[in-house]
Amino acid sequence: MTDSNRIPLYRTIWRWHFYAGLFVIPFVLVLSATGAAYLFKPQLDRWEERSWRGLPTSGAVDADAQVAAALAANPGASFHYYRIPEAPGDAAVVHIGLRGGGMRDVAVSPQGKAVGTIDPDQRISAWLSRIHGSLLIGRTGKLLVEFAASWAIVMILTGLYLWWPRGRGAAGVVWPRLSLGGRAALRDLHAVTGFWVSGLALILLLTALPWTDVWASGFRTIRAEMGWVSGVQDWKGGANPHAAHDHSIMAATKPSAPPPRARLDYILLRARAEQMPAPAIIQPPGAPNMFGPPNGNVWTLTTLTQNRPQVRKVSYDPETSLEVARSGFADKHVIDRAVGYGIAWHEGQLFGLANQLIGVATAAALFTLAISGFLLWRRRRPGDALGAPPAQRDPAKLRGVAALILVLAALLPLLAASLILLWIAERLVLPRLPRAARWLGVAAQASPRL
Repeated sequence: MTDSNRIPLYRTIWRWHFYAGLFVIPFVLVLSATGAAYLFKPQLDRWEERSWRGLPTSGAVDADAQVAAALAANPGASFHYYRIPEAPGDAAVVHIGLRGGGMRDVAVSPQGKAVGTIDPDQRISAWLSRIHGSLLIGRTGKLLVEFAASWAIVMILTGLYLWWPRGRGAAGVVWPRLSLGGRAALRDLHAVTGFWVSGLALILLLTALPWTDVWASGFRTIRAEMGWVSGVQDWKGGANPHAAHDHSIMAATKPSAPPPRARLDYILLRARAEQMPAPAIIQPPGAPNMFGPPNGNVWTLTTLTQNRPQVRKVSYDPETSLEVARSGFADKHVIDRAVGYGIAWHEGQLFGLANQLIGVATAAALFTLAISGFLLWRRRRPGDALGAPPAQRDPAKLRGVAALILVLAALLPLLAASLILLWIAERLVLPRLPRAARWLGVAAQASPRL
């Protein structure tokens, strides 16, 4: 590519990078912080339940008596599932639906005494999840997060183009020249951090898409049309009436099957032999199911582990307690398995502590990118304008950029919608607001600009 073509292209990509970065910085800060904390959900949950562990084991009662104790402490409640204690001195956790709505996790000691209770929606991890997924403002927040994620992908791809060495040495490309001080050191820190984190950040953003609203709804439709569905979707995303861990669905659903004849304690004996990954749960016949329609007329053993490749389900006859069905991760469609691996990675649970630490490092790098980018903008921003790089006025030299944007827009619906709105604003609104156009760095004339 000749210099006459490279310079306009570079300036245009810099311009896109500038606008994308300026928009996503607040979201990157919030999502990086909450995401890094949520990676440690198992540890946070265990810390909240610390008083429920290491209890005396003498005089222990059976699982049926523990469930009865939880229900007696909450008159009118319904039994949703029994969480198997991980160690002999741990309390069993009985998940119940309250008569007036809502749910509780009731800790029952080995002796059959209710020793604690917690609203699952008020756990620290649940609070972090709501901030991370919806900014605590419901569907509007989910759309904003999806919108920011779409533009973050643009920010990373354009940043990689700006970082590209073009004949330069490793200094300032592979490692930052912090000894230069001032703006040069800050620019190197921003560029080099972006290079090293770009791959992990793109994986993080792409694996988050199945949880979104618009993108995930389209994905679910494509899965159904292409026949890529095998079993119930077990992650929360799109317009799914049975989203994973949807507590509102569970609270509104009442058990409909007749009481089982086989005792829970018989099912528990079989469950222990399965060595299901913790937290393992047993659902009674007809219980509300967080992974789909209400549980059928069977006892069901499954796990709430976030490491989805380890999730499996075993069903037992309600009268004889004999196994009647079994399914696992390998039975899912290859698309669902790919999504499952991605979500387990995103949540830091695919391969334990190492996965969590990689996630924290990725979040810390993104946080550094956001702060350094903001400081760079503050240093170069003129007092009377936003400080956007100048626009390229020759569209003929920018066909490659236009093609790339069209591809991204086709894959990311909210990005496409925002590009349409930007085009309308630049075409129809800004020509009538010359001061605003000059402040934004957009030519105040009725002709579109990349």
